[in-house]
Amino acid sequence: MKIVRTVEEVRAIRPSLGRLGFVPTMGALHDGHMSLVSLAADRCDAVAASIFVNPTQFAPHEDLALYPRPIEADLARLEAANVALAFLPSPQEIYPAGFDTRIEVGTIADRLEGAVRPGHFSGVATVVAKLFNIVTPDVAFFGQKDVQQTRVMRQLVRDLDIPVEIVIGPTVREPDGLALSSRNIYLSEAERGEASALARGLKAAEEAFAGGVRDATALRRLAEAPIRQTMGIIDYISVADPDTLEEVDLIGPNGAVLSLAVRFGPTRLLDNVILG
Repeated sequence: MKIVRTVEEVRAIRPSLGRLGFVPTMGALHDGHMSLVSLAADRCDAVAASIFVNPTQFAPHEDLALYPRPIEADLARLEAANVALAFLPSPQEIYPAGFDTRIEVGTIADRLEGAVRPGHFSGVATVVAKLFNIVTPDVAFFGQKDVQQTRVMRQLVRDLDIPVEIVIGPTVREPDGLALSSRNIYLSEAERGEASALARGLKAAEEAFAGGVRDATALRRLAEAPIRQTMGIIDYISVADPDTLEEVDLIGPNGAVLSLAVRFGPTRLLDNVILG
């Protein structure tokens, strides 16, 4: 595995890699990330991964300084998975002196996470566009857990004619249903026990939908009920159009995304299921 830190090094290696799958990450890798690496390996000649904790997607009060950075362990996991190229740029490499450009994605980025974290998706879109331009992958892989991010990525490549196929990998879960996340390590033992309520609520709503319930309010209440029995603080529970993420009252033939964000202490967890 080639470990590189500069744009120049990536561009020197890229021509030798053939059809390239790319997994952009912020590190602290878990089995969810590695499932995307596996998908990329199945579909492409070679796999590249980046590890970059992107400062422009964090608000001043968020956990940029505390975000876990187990670089050696991450590199060992990537090497064991036969990743060909690991790109570990510094903030100065991505945002050199004088950098003054940001991408605004629009309406789809203003809802849900965008409403709670203004500017977040501008930071995400800007850094991913830069990474796409540097790495020039044929296919990029993102996880379903961050469902709004997946929609933002599709909007980005469509609107800017970026020649990258976006592939979404399924959410990987713990045995009790908790979606894997790098931030799960922040949970106390008690919070970790309560956090499985997210998956229970989503499953209850999913089963009700399978049984014929189409009323969004009823499905939100089912998802909410187990969480209300914990100390978790709900930021939102959304039932939205799967393409636009606009809230719906009644789920039609196009289906919906049921997504939520809940805080346990200082830790903010996201999860979702696709209905239909």
